[in-house]
Order: sequence, then C-alpha cells, then structure tokens
Amino acid sequence: MSYKALYRRWRPKVFEDVIGQEQVITILKNQINSSNIAHAYLFTGTRGTGKTSTAKIFARVVNCLNPKDANPCNSCEVCEGILTENIMDVIEIDAASNNGVDNVREVRENVKYPPSKGKYKIYIIDEVHMLSTGAFNALLKTLEEPPSYVIFILATTEPHKIPATILSRCQRFDFKPVKIRDIMGHLSFICDEIGVTWDEEALRLIAINSEGALRDALSILERCISFSEDTLTYENVVSILGMVNYEFIFNLVDKVAEKDTSNVLTLINEMVMEGKEVSQLMKDLISHFRNLLLVKMNVEIDEILSLSEERQKRLQEQGRLFTINQITSFIYSLSDIEGKLKYSAQPRTLIEIAVIGLCNKELDDSLEGIIERVKQLEKNIVSGEITVNRSNVNISSSVPNKASISSSYSQKNKYDEKKSMDEEEPKEENMIREEEIINNNSLLDFGAIQSNWQNILEELRKEKKAQIQALLMEGSLVKLDKDTLLISFKDGFGFHREALDKEKTKEYISGIIKRLTGQSIRLSFVMEDQLITEIEPKEEKDPLEILKEALPKEIHEILEIVDE
Repeated sequence: MSYKALYRRWRPKVFEDVIGQEQVITILKNQINSSNIAHAYLFTGTRGTGKTSTAKIFARVVNCLNPKDANPCNSCEVCEGILTENIMDVIEIDAASNNGVDNVREVRENVKYPPSKGKYKIYIIDEVHMLSTGAFNALLKTLEEPPSYVIFILATTEPHKIPATILSRCQRFDFKPVKIRDIMGHLSFICDEIGVTWDEEALRLIAINSEGALRDALSILERCISFSEDTLTYENVVSILGMVNYEFIFNLVDKVAEKDTSNVLTLINEMVMEGKEVSQLMKDLISHFRNLLLVKMNVEIDEILSLSEERQKRLQEQGRLFTINQITSFIYSLSDIEGKLKYSAQPRTLIEIAVIGLCNKELDDSLEGIIERVKQLEKNIVSGEITVNRSNVNISSSVPNKASISSSYSQKNKYDEKKSMDEEEPKEENMIREEEIINNNSLLDFGAIQSNWQNILEELRKEKKAQIQALLMEGSLVKLDKDTLLISFKDGFGFHREALDKEKTKEYISGIIKRLTGQSIRLSFVMEDQLITEIEPKEEKDPLEILKEALPKEIHEILEIVDE
C-alpha cells in the first residue's frame, strides 16, 4: 500500500473527530436527527480547519444505511463506496481549476439524474470563490431550487469574494481557527498512536506555527518525525522550522533592557552564523514583545495560556524591565523594519540597526525618545553625574538702582510682563479685578492642588498627553499668588518651561486642575533663579513711597494734581 500523509491518514471519519468546531458539528447533527436538511450549505474558514472533512462526513451520514447518533457507520455499502470513491453520488469539484461557465453548465445537466445508490446526490465545490462571474450566474437558479435529492456544499477560505446572491441561498457555517491546546492534544494523541515520544514544548511550537490550521500542524509534525524518527524534541523543531530558540530571544531582550549594544550585536552574529533566517528572527522578536505586552496588561488569551508556567513567569519578570509605551514603540519600530527586509540587499544590517535603536531609544526624535531623554536626565541628576553650579548667581538685598532695575527687568519672563501690563490699566478696572480675585481667592486652596498633583499628572497620561506630563514632572509647585499658580523649574530645564509656557497648553492644564480640584486658576512658569530675584526686592520698600515721605505734604499734593 502506498504511503499516505498524516493529514490523510488521520482525516476525521465521524463528526466527533473534527477538532475545535463543536458549534458547527452540534447544528449539523441536530439537523440530521430532525431530518431538517437544507439544500445548500456554505462552509467558510481558514485553511486546515476541517471544512472539506466535515462536508464528506455529512455526505456519508445522509446516505448511510445504518447511521449511529447522526454519524456514518463507515461500514455499509454506501459508506465504503463513498470512502473508496466507487460511488458517484458524491462529486467533489475543485473550483480553482473548473471555474468556467461550461463547467457549471455540466453540473446543471448532471443534477437531472438521481443518485445511483444513496438517498442524496452531494456536490462538494471547494474554493468556490474562484468561480467566474458568469459561472456564479449560471449556478444561481440551480442552487436556489435544485431537485429534492441534490445537496450543494460550498467551501471557501474567502467568503467576501462570493456574490450576495449566492450567500443568500446557502446556510452559512463559519469554521474557527483551532485553538493551540486542541492542536497540541490531537498531536500528542497521534504521536502516542504511532509510537513517537514527544516533548510538550515541541508540540507547542508546532501548534503555534500552524496558526490555527490543524492540517498545517500535521504537515509540520510529519517533517519533524521524518527528521528525528521516533523522538520529537524542541531543538529539532526549532532547527527544522528555522526558528530561534526562545532562550536566545530572552537573552537578547535582556541585553536590550540593559542597553548592552555590544552583546546584542554579538548574539545576532551568532544567530546568523548558525544559518538562521534574519526575517525569522524579526518575526520571533515581534512575537516576543507582543507576548510581553499581553502579559504586562494581564490579557489572558490562548497564545499566552498555552505557554508553560516557566515561560509565563519569565515573561512577567522580563515585562517589568519595560513600560507599556516602550514595548509598543519597540513593536512599531521592528514592524517597520520587517516590511523593508524583503526588499533589502542587506537584511542583516537592517536588523542590527533596528536592535541598536531599541537599545538607544533616546536618540529617536519621537515622543518616546524625548521621554527617554528626560528619564535619563533625571537618573544622571540623582546619581550626581550632572551638577548645577549656582556660584554665578548674585542676589542683592539692597535697594536696586536704576541700572540694576533695568537689568532685572530684562530677565523677567512672560509672567512679569503680564503683571506690568496689568499695573498700567485704569484704576477703576483694577478695583473691579481685585474684587474678583478676592472672591476667587476665598475658594482657592494651594494644599488641595498639592495633594492632587499626582492625580493631575496621571490624568494627563490617561488623556494621551504624556509629553506634557513628562515636562510638568520636572517642575515644582511654589505657591498661589492670588489666582495664579507658580511652578518653578531648576537651572538647565529652560526647555521644559518654554515648551509649557504657551497659552493653549496653560489653558489645557488649568482645565484639568479645575476638573479635579474645582479651582479656577491661571498658570505661570518661572525659573528658580528668577523666582529668587523676584522675591527679594519685594521685601524692600517702594522707592516712590520713600520719596513721598521725604517731600513736604504740599509738594505731594501738587504732584497728585499734575498726575491727574
């Protein structure tokens, strides 16, 4: 007897043998038990999920002489004839190679003849989406009102290509991708039956690479068995599929977290020298970072739950080395390079550049790169690698002369200019504004803003304003000056102050503060050194008041008349 591939030898014989399609099988069995059989069915789903196998089982059971529990007996004359293809009551048509109008016309002519042995004449049309428009139109009338003894079963992987007029004439059943655990269970059963010892990690790797297609899983299993004969190990599967060992991926990502560029390049070189495909490494890296993201966000899906407890634990530990923003940024970067690999003459160089970019994300001009640079500055300041020199800052406690007043005025920020403009307004408007400020100040509470400051920063992050949050984190709350909240920045963080000192940005932050604290305030961003020079002169008496005290009262009255 000629050799048969595993997926042919283990093709389902009864409905219970179909893996992972319980809902479809239940409906079909109920229809058979109640004799409520439709004249046309449409089986859709990805490759290798059991569409054709289910169609053949259905064709046998409706014609079986001794059905058992809505399953074919597979031993009667009709069942054996269909299995050996000696009875022409079940006709399989490949629409990919028989997609013309003439082929459908031949079907229309043949449906006139009743079945020879069984009760029904079954037409199984595989890859039906490949039929031409004319062929679909020729099939319409026959599909809608076939003879009572004819059943059409259409199978396709691309149902969106089928005309709506065909879809409306069929009962549709969607076959889902088979779960990884179900595939592993079926593979282990087959290995036990044929006497092959197996490793759970090996079966898991085969199941993951089959992408939900049981037929693909059996084909991979067959290749692995041919390589290792009676033993199935994880290392053999990795070698046959050209994949990268997960230990290598874990080590590589650990080096990325440590920003160890030298060892990262060394590991990639070792992988290439072993003959591994660069494109496969990229896919494995993206898949690994996806798993890290899912574990970090506590997402429970089949791909994660099917992993061993040891690997899940390692993913959780490694996930703590990165933030969610970092992982998503890594996935975007690697996916962008992956799309360029197939067109590049130097794919190895591309992946080396990509992984170096992961180690030095702060060199990127994106938002994530800016955040990384800010975090690195924080670490350097805390560790003492960057010191702030204030020796050149001179603070005078004496009454400023004309030159010093001019110099200090040139150093003032937008907050000082706005204040000086307010002082030049008419006295009546100033009185009205001061009354509004007094009423508003009675409701303001600087302590409430301080206690809610972390919540305000968190709210900015939730509203996807991580850049504003990162800039604000470098500022320090100073005080409430009437209805204005002063926020200071240390020397060296002038970029942060300038980036925030925009009217729209300040209005947005004020809105967040009002929402969380109920207080309507304005914002002013200043440098610490400027804040000190501002505070000191305020303690001195106004020179004009000193002058008024020194002059006689009569001259004072004359000056007031001149001012008016």
